[in-house]
Amino acid sequence: MTTSEQPQYTITIPSSIDMVSLLGPRDEFLRIIEAEFDADIHARGDTVTVRGSAAETALIERLLDELVAMIRTGQGLTAETVEHAVSMLRTETRERPAEVLSLNILSNRGRTIRPKTLNQKRYVDAIDNHTVVFGIGPAGTGKTYLAMAKAVRALQAKEVNRIILTRPAVEAGERLGFLPGTLSEKIDPYLRPLYDALHDMLDPETIPKLLAAGTIEVAPLAYMRGRSLNDAFIILDEAQNTSQEQMKMFLTRLGFGSQMVVTGDVTQIDLPAGQHSGLRVVRDILDEVDDVAFTELTSNDVVRHKLVGRIVAAYDVFEEGRRGEAGSERRRSR
Repeated sequence: MTTSEQPQYTITIPSSIDMVSLLGPRDEFLRIIEAEFDADIHARGDTVTVRGSAAETALIERLLDELVAMIRTGQGLTAETVEHAVSMLRTETRERPAEVLSLNILSNRGRTIRPKTLNQKRYVDAIDNHTVVFGIGPAGTGKTYLAMAKAVRALQAKEVNRIILTRPAVEAGERLGFLPGTLSEKIDPYLRPLYDALHDMLDPETIPKLLAAGTIEVAPLAYMRGRSLNDAFIILDEAQNTSQEQMKMFLTRLGFGSQMVVTGDVTQIDLPAGQHSGLRVVRDILDEVDDVAFTELTSNDVVRHKLVGRIVAAYDVFEEGRRGEAGSERRRSR
C-alpha cells in the first residue's frame, strides 16, 4: 500500500505552543521529521495531519509530544535535538527523549551542557551514582566533556574542593624527553584539550586563578604517583594509553570524599608494540566490584559533525572484518 493509500490521522498541538518553535524556522524541523518517517506530514494552524501506517503515525505523535514537553521546559529546539529525539524513539527505550535531552548538567555564559543521546544520559547517571566510572567509546561521544562538566558542577556545589585532570603523556610515538622546550612546554600539547574544555565551562579570567590556587590541577599521569587524592573530582583522560601498572597506580590514588572518572577509546591505543593497555583489561578485573560502573558509548553517540559518526562506524566495520579475516587465517594455518 502506498503512502497516499494509507489512512489519515490528525494530531492537535496544544494552543499554548508556538508552532514556529515546534516546527522550526521555515519548517526546518518539520522537514527533518518528514525525512525520518515513511509518512506524509502536513501542518496547518495548530493541527498536524499524518498519512501513513498506524505504527509510523504513533511514533510521530510520540515525537511531537516529546518536542512539546521540551519546549515547555524553556529549552529551545534545534535540528540536532529533533534528530536525537527521533533516534531515541526508534531504539524503543523506556527513557523519554524529553527527560534525556532536557537534563541540565552545567550552564555558563548562556550556554547549557546537556546529554544528547541515551547512552550519554546513562553515563551521566552513572557518575551521579558511583564513585568510580569508566566511560569507554570513540572520539566525539562526549565522554571527557561530560565528565568535566560534572566535575565543574561538583566544584561549584562544593561537593569537592578541587578538580584534578590528568592524561598519560604518550601519543603518536613521541616521548617527552625528545620534545623541545621546558617541561611545561613539553607537557602542554598533551593537556591542551582539557584546557579547551575548561574554557567552555568557566569564565576564562577565573581559570588562571583556580590553577594557581591548586583548585584545578591539570597534570600528566606520572604526577599522580605516590599521592592520595582526597575531596577531589579526578578525571583520567585517554586511559587507553595507560599500562596495566599505571591504571592500578591511578585507581589506588582514590582518597576520601573523592570521585573518579576514567575515559578512553580502546580503538586508538598509542602504546609501544607489545605493551598491553590498562583500559582493555580493567573491566575483567573490576566488573564485579561494587561502586564501579562501566558505560559504553558507540558511534551512535558521536555528537560532532554527522560525518564523524559515519567515519567511526565505517572503521568499526573495517576492524571487525579484519579480525574475522585474521581468525580465518589462523584456522587455515592449523
